[in-house]
Amino acid sequence: MSDVLENIDLFVDGYLTSLKIILWALAGSLPLGVLIAACRVSPIPPLRAFGTFWVTTFRNTPLTVVLFFCAFGLPELGINNSFFFFGVLGLVLYTSAFVCEAVRSGINSVPAGQAEAARSIGLDFSQGLRFVVLPQALRTVVPPLGSVLIAMFKNSAVVGAFGVGGDLWSTGLGLTSAQGYPALTIFGIGVAVGFLCITLPAGALLQVLERRVAIAR
Repeated sequence: MSDVLENIDLFVDGYLTSLKIILWALAGSLPLGVLIAACRVSPIPPLRAFGTFWVTTFRNTPLTVVLFFCAFGLPELGINNSFFFFGVLGLVLYTSAFVCEAVRSGINSVPAGQAEAARSIGLDFSQGLRFVVLPQALRTVVPPLGSVLIAMFKNSAVVGAFGVGGDLWSTGLGLTSAQGYPALTIFGIGVAVGFLCITLPAGALLQVLERRVAIAR
């Protein structure tokens, strides 16, 4: 425990960097996942094919492979940026596929009559989806979507281990490999507690949101 307290400033900085990765990934994966879900249920065949291709590709590709392509493949195509950018981008692309399927399951749970009623009052597909179907669907997807987001929070450690630097995982790795601190203490207490400080409040917030949505229904 003393090893963690001696380096508490490093763990705080790592915690903030991990939180930054998570917030950027959250801001990117949620709207992208909803957009891909809209493509998946679109009446336009090319959009449905694109959504299916996206989900099939990223759900069946390991996160490390996605990160490797973003960090080393994109620069070969002339797209250059920081490892932080590529790490967040890979996490967004990977998570968006799972967000898409969670949202699509909610869309499919809305009775078909709701979409038909939207069309009967003159709304097109995008308007009916946005104003009628999605508000009802999002109520049912809070539990599965919450699981996807918690998994994304934990996957941020993989992003850090991939070379972003300065996050919780990198902090623990630097202390154990470069400075010789015991791995059990550093990772078992410092890094683990840091991630628990992210996932536990997020889980509690999602439970509150789930209860409030259930009452609204």
